[in-house]
Amino acid sequence: MASSRKKLRGGPSTLVVRASPGNRSRAIVQCGPLTFAAAIGRSGRTALKREGDGATPIAAMKLLSGFVRGDRGPLPKTALPMRRIRPDMLWCDQPEHPSYNRLVRAPFRPSHEEMQRSDGLYDICLVMDWNVTARKRYGGSAIFFHLIRPGYEPTAGCVAVRLRDMRRLLAVMRRGTVVRVV
Repeated sequence: MASSRKKLRGGPSTLVVRASPGNRSRAIVQCGPLTFAAAIGRSGRTALKREGDGATPIAAMKLLSGFVRGDRGPLPKTALPMRRIRPDMLWCDQPEHPSYNRLVRAPFRPSHEEMQRSDGLYDICLVMDWNVTARKRYGGSAIFFHLIRPGYEPTAGCVAVRLRDMRRLLAVMRRGTVVRVV
């Protein structure tokens, strides 16, 4: 047990996300010796991710950075670069737009997601490198690791966990930690 604790303090290099048996929109997240229940896309997992398909990509995605609602609690302790969410922060999900799958500022007319959500899903929101560093139109946007809805409701393609579990994971995450969806 001591060796696994030591490994976690140094930061695991990989989190594994496996589908739960019997429910394609539920998953298990494993980080070293830690295991948590999670929600994934309403359409389950896919190796052929497309914009709007509701599926979580089967891929190894590096964590790039994160966002946090500073007005809803203290900033979490993590080595992952985090930014406070402002009301003008949006994420473009319009495939034809040059800012597709990028952070943009309001006012912004093309299709987008608000980062400062009233439902709390993005109170802590981590950006995984899905279609970010090498973008492809219609390849899928806003694939985040964020907080879960009550009842583990499916996501639109993201991975979502409870706040308590996110805080435990953040303590060992850093830029470059891989989220591997299998």
